[in-house]
Amino acid sequence: MNTLNTGPNLDRLYTKDSSVVFRKVAEEFILVPIKKRADEVDSIYTMNEVGSRIWELVDGEKSLSEIIDIILNEFEVSPEVAEKDIIEFINQLEHIGAIRAL
Repeated sequence: MNTLNTGPNLDRLYTKDSSVVFRKVAEEFILVPIKKRADEVDSIYTMNEVGSRIWELVDGEKSLSEIIDIILNEFEVSPEVAEKDIIEFINQLEHIGAIRAL
């Protein structure tokens, strides 16, 4: 799917960084950067249900376009909003070092 003709490469694949752990605690989904010492942990990141599903889909095999299509099928959201929000979320994950492009 390519509803926006400008911007990132929707065929790009991403993979998770092994130094980040994903957990569900109570009703929250969190990402925890794993460091050598506890005092080195800068932040713990929380995600909503959609964010956690995107995290699950980042597997080094699905393209950004495929992830967007899956989210569109599983959640009530317009294609334009889904693409914009997912690209923004992927960029945030990449910025904090939780994922990287292949």
